[in-house]
Amino acid sequence: MSELDYRGVAAAAREASARVADLVRETPLDYSYRFSAETGAEVYFKLENLQYTGSFKLRGAANRVATLTPEQKKAGCVTASSGNHGAAVAYAMGKLGINGVIFVPEQTSSAKVDAIRSYGGDVRFFGTDGLDTELHARDYADEHGMFYLSPYNDPEVIAGQGTCGIEIAALMPQVDVLYVAVGGGGLVSGVASVLKSAQPAIRIVGCQPEASAVMAHSVEAGRIIDETSRPTLSDGTAGGIEQDAITFGLCETLVDEFALVSEAEIGAAMCRFIDFEHQLIEGAAGVALAAMLAQKDAIAGLKVVVLICGGNVSRDTLKRVL
Repeated sequence: MSELDYRGVAAAAREASARVADLVRETPLDYSYRFSAETGAEVYFKLENLQYTGSFKLRGAANRVATLTPEQKKAGCVTASSGNHGAAVAYAMGKLGINGVIFVPEQTSSAKVDAIRSYGGDVRFFGTDGLDTELHARDYADEHGMFYLSPYNDPEVIAGQGTCGIEIAALMPQVDVLYVAVGGGGLVSGVASVLKSAQPAIRIVGCQPEASAVMAHSVEAGRIIDETSRPTLSDGTAGGIEQDAITFGLCETLVDEFALVSEAEIGAAMCRFIDFEHQLIEGAAGVALAAMLAQKDAIAGLKVVVLICGGNVSRDTLKRVL
């Protein structure tokens, strides 16, 4: 699959939708009265915080695990994750009877580590940047003859994330603007491929924390750059990007604008979602909501979807935010 062939990604997402139907939950697309009144837009939340494992990551992990060959399944999987992808892989492997190892950065939240272990995942710590963890996991997989399951740099993972876009399109034939958090770019690549194929006029806003905006800065530079990330509430999107990442070309093609938000804006958005919607969200979801709120004057009268990508937040983080 060409890295720029987003229509091919959309077709693969349609195939993935049937493949993972028994492994993932079709999550709600809820209208928000409070945020609609505040912005003057029709604001809807795609609630992937209600997904099994608490994050959209299950979609890509389930599709990739389900498409492994019998030989790959027997050898087992290795992956790298800031938490959500690891939990998703552990869940999917457990459902399909596959063994594996999950590497996480040393600063990964305790809530996410506990979640991975609760699904039977063998958790091991390495590195302080997501990219370092990914490279180590790849080396480990090569050394032990196991399959490396990338959190984003894999066509089948991207196709799995695209199933979220299929659900949005089925319920809303017209969406004017989509706000979605971006880390390695797997989610936005999959969802935007589906929605741009069905609704070419939709505007895709890729949202990142100012403290870790590697994809935004890479697209601006025209190449994947090596940039150190600072600590952020959005640990699910933090870290670097593999040099050969196929998501880079898709982001160049599909993302109409990158919006960067501060830690204060992320925390405030998380608090407001808890107050208004009475649900927990993690920092990465707060990034997308914060970006939408920062642009509220520009979206009045439009139909807007904010992708709430996950709800796995630790008590310690909640204490800091609240």
